[in-house]
Amino acid sequence: MAQYSGIFTTTQQMQAKAASNWPSPPILVDYLVVAGGAGGGSRASSAGGAGGGAAGGYRTASGFVVTVGTSYTVTVGAGGSAAAQTVNGVGSSGSDSVFSTITSAGGGGGGNGNSPGANGASGGSGGGAGGSGNTGGSGNTPSTSPSQGNNGGNISPGGNDGGGGGGASATGSNGVNGKAGNGGNGTASSITGSSVTYAGGGGGGSYSGTRGTGGTGGGGNGGSGAGDATSGGANTGGGGGGAGSTGSANSGGSGGSGVVIIRYPSNYDSATSTTGSPIFTNTGGYKIYTFNSSGSITW
Repeated sequence: MAQYSGIFTTTQQMQAKAASNWPSPPILVDYLVVAGGAGGGSRASSAGGAGGGAAGGYRTASGFVVTVGTSYTVTVGAGGSAAAQTVNGVGSSGSDSVFSTITSAGGGGGGNGNSPGANGASGGSGGGAGGSGNTGGSGNTPSTSPSQGNNGGNISPGGNDGGGGGGASATGSNGVNGKAGNGGNGTASSITGSSVTYAGGGGGGSYSGTRGTGGTGGGGNGGSGAGDATSGGANTGGGGGGAGSTGSANSGGSGGSGVVIIRYPSNYDSATSTTGSPIFTNTGGYKIYTFNSSGSITW
C-alpha cells in the first residue's frame, strides 16, 4: 500500500480507496456470545431427584474492534447430553461459543440423583446438585468480568430433590425435601432489536414433591415423574432439566445450543463474506448477523 500524508480532498480519498491505496477504518461492533447449555442429571431406580443442567456462559459488550479484510471465526456451542442413568455422574457440559477472542464457556452438567448422587459440574454457569448433601457447580468458570454466569443449587443433607442449574443472572435455587430447586433466570438482550432472554438454568428433578422449573431464557423443567424432564431451548444456551424419581430409571433433559450475534451501524458496508448461513437483518440503524451454527465473517 502506498503511504500518504497531508490533507486530501474527498475525491482524492475515493480515488485512492478505489485503487486499494487508502486504508479502511476499523469497525466497532456489538456482540452477544452464548455458549451451549448443559445436560441435566439422570437417575437409576429407587433414587432421588437429579440436578438441573446449567446455562451456557453469557457475554456481551459494545465497541469490539474488527479489521476490514480479516476473517473472524464464529463457533456456536452445542448443548450437552443428559447423564447416563446408572452411574453417579453428571450431565455433559455444553460446548463453548466463540467470536474472535471472546469465549463463553459451556454450562456445567447437573448431578445424577443416584445414591450418593453427585455434585454439579462447573462451567459458564454451574450445574445443580443431585443426591443428599451435595453441592452445585461453580459458575463464571473460567472467570470473566463481567461474570458470564452463576452457581448451581445445592441439596441440603437428608434432602431428596435436585438443585437447579445456574443461569446468566441468578443462582440455581437449592433442593429441599418436597421441592426441587428452580433453574436460575437468564438475561435479556435487545441486540437484535427485540428483547430476547438467553441462558436460563434447568430445574431440578423431584423425588416426591414439586419439580423445579427452568429459568427464563430456555431453561428446561425438571422431572416430577418418569421421563418428563425437558430439554433446554435451542439457540438460547438453556440448561436441561434434572430427572424426576417416579418409576424406573429416568433421564434428564439435554442442554440447548448457543448463539452468536454481531451488529454494527448500518452506515458501514455489509460483510463481504460469511459462512455458516447467518441470519442477516438491517433494522433500527444496525446490520445484524445471527449465527445459529458455526461459521465465519469477513468485512
